[in-house]
Amino acid sequence: MIRTLDLDALQQRLAGTLLQDWAADLPGQLDAKLAVGHGDLERWSAAVNALPPLQPAQIELAQRFLLDGPCDEAARAALKTALQGLIPWRKGPFELFGVHVDTEWRSDWKWSRVAPHLDLRGRRVLDVGCGNGYYQWRMLGAGADSVVGIDPNWLFFCQFLAMKRFLPELPAWHLPLALEELPPRLEGFDTVFSMGVLYHRRSPIDHLFDLKDCLRRGGELVLETLVVEGDAQQVLMPEDRYAQMRNVWFLPSVPALELWLRRAGFVDVRCVDVSYTSVEEQRSTEWMRFQSLPEFLDPADHSRTIEGLPAPARAVLIARKP
Repeated sequence: MIRTLDLDALQQRLAGTLLQDWAADLPGQLDAKLAVGHGDLERWSAAVNALPPLQPAQIELAQRFLLDGPCDEAARAALKTALQGLIPWRKGPFELFGVHVDTEWRSDWKWSRVAPHLDLRGRRVLDVGCGNGYYQWRMLGAGADSVVGIDPNWLFFCQFLAMKRFLPELPAWHLPLALEELPPRLEGFDTVFSMGVLYHRRSPIDHLFDLKDCLRRGGELVLETLVVEGDAQQVLMPEDRYAQMRNVWFLPSVPALELWLRRAGFVDVRCVDVSYTSVEEQRSTEWMRFQSLPEFLDPADHSRTIEGLPAPARAVLIARKP
């Protein structure tokens, strides 16, 4: 599966940049990760390998993720079966040769809130906590030069490889790594995304410093996370679960988050969007059959979670490394 990643192409892409030495070390690092692997990795790999050899005649990444081209009913059935072998699908949706992967999240809605505030043309991008890579493809559709995503989840890695099968030449790579596994002070990316990650970090300020270390001078951070209402001193720390998630630590107000970013050394900090997550944006589907947001909200009051906390609101902030 490492060959599917085409690390040679990544190394060539990063040759002569500050990321060159890191790229050279990646094959050994990923071999070590694969040696540990995951109990379901063989099954997920088999699903990727079962994908029919379809060639997209139409590729649309700017307005949505859509691949289309010649595909008979037998191939379409094989495609759907293989993709269903990678359930649950969280981020999307994906349209592939007439198969609609209706993911838990309408990630295209989030992207429509983020993208108008960015200019990714010609930029080298790092997507931290990239999930299955949905946003990486949309970043390329927005003109990014190249996109590297990192996420240690092996299922998400395989879901990315499924899409990469049909788009092998595009400059997007998914590495099954956590941010902490990157070398310190990479300072080689023009834009770094952290979307839906900060509230999972026990030390959110350290996360901001780590993100800054990945950016070149003058580079841009795009941060999207859960927030609450309040002033610069308002931060919510759940007693236990938040919307049934155990690993949620800090939900700051927007002014508090802006303060955190400034204390971490960012400048030109601005909030460009705040929105409440609706039960239409996050829900169970045929492709993600577990409980989702409708079950995590108070059934009598959707402004509160089932634990009685404020319902999920998400903010997008953009900041620059001086």
